[in-house]
Amino acid sequence: MGMTEYVIADDTDIQPRDGTIKLHGPAAFEGMSKAGRLAAEILDALAPLAVPGAVTADLDAVVRDMTLAAGAVPATLGYRGYTHSCCISINHVVCHGIPSERTLKDGDIVNIDVTPLLDGWHGDSSRMYLVGDVPLKAKRLVDVTYECLMIGIEQARPGARLGDIGAAIQAHAERQRYGVVRDFCGHGIGRLFHDSPEVIHAARAGTGPELRPGMIFTIEPMINLGKPGVKILDDGWTAVTRDRSLSAQFEHTVGITEDGCEIFTLSPAGRHHPPYA
Repeated sequence: MGMTEYVIADDTDIQPRDGTIKLHGPAAFEGMSKAGRLAAEILDALAPLAVPGAVTADLDAVVRDMTLAAGAVPATLGYRGYTHSCCISINHVVCHGIPSERTLKDGDIVNIDVTPLLDGWHGDSSRMYLVGDVPLKAKRLVDVTYECLMIGIEQARPGARLGDIGAAIQAHAERQRYGVVRDFCGHGIGRLFHDSPEVIHAARAGTGPELRPGMIFTIEPMINLGKPGVKILDDGWTAVTRDRSLSAQFEHTVGITEDGCEIFTLSPAGRHHPPYA
């Protein structure tokens, strides 16, 4: 395995994805903070709307309208041919669920994933929503998935290894006998939507690149009630659990600081996980 290469990012311009890990300066942290806050505000606004009978295409329209009104654009719109402003993943859909005329039903659990691109910076975040009266085992999965995210973020500090994040997430999920999805991972982000490094959510502690101040990436564990296996549907986007078990996900974008990390996508309204007041 080759040595990890770190480069000081030119935060005024888009640099290609070339396998290097970019170390960003204060301008990037300021830009990411604004983009991340917008992402969080959009997810906050969706909380009272994710109710039985809500049409997922209508929720997508809210995301689009709020993003554009803030002077940003949805990064997913037109990304590799994707034609929507967010991803909406219901029940056994792991990620990349496509908004449609489908309505939310009582008892559904739903992930909504948004990435506004504001002044050249990507604010990437997703949150779970409980629709109506949700069964206890589904609520528990959502709670543990949020705990996995925050336990992973606790590991995000200078001198730690990237594998420490995945190891902490995996240990917490597997204690509950849940499956940690391997097919998708977190990623470096900034002026690019997806950049190095890949942030694996099931890993060995002490492995992977060293975390250094200036690194910016997402942590976005996908946790299944059953086995970790995933398959992609014929639409080329929607990922579902192979065993049809429920899946949950939360995502934050973080930046490594001198003494820990900054979470760019925290809810200003305190709507960190459901049920949302």
